[in-house]
Amino acid sequence: MSLDVKGLAIVERAQGKILEVMLTGKLKKSDYEAFVPEINRLVKKHGKLRILVMMEDFHGWSAGALWADVKLDLKHFNHIERLALVGDKKWQAGMAVFCKPFTTATVRYFKTADQDEAHRWIEEGIEV
Repeated sequence: MSLDVKGLAIVERAQGKILEVMLTGKLKKSDYEAFVPEINRLVKKHGKLRILVMMEDFHGWSAGALWADVKLDLKHFNHIERLALVGDKKWQAGMAVFCKPFTTATVRYFKTADQDEAHRWIEEGIEV
């Protein structure tokens, strides 16, 4: 699966067990309307997922998108095994702390310069 809409690109890795998500600009509710069915499909297929989020020139969420994100996190509280957040802004690093109460996933933040390490960590123990 590959999804590419303005501000959001998603690529499946490791037969769908890993999702690589690229965020740019500002996410809107319509971005989640395209994204959520794919997450639901992959959770149904694999049970647990790992997600690598690359934030490049990412400016956050609209109010509707933020609510959609919170609902997605609550629905899939136990379905995300690892979450790697990659970016360079201080508030993006803070997202790793903010996300923890909404998931049982192990959450780690990586600077963009360390994205190779983020890929290794998210893939660890999975045949890619």
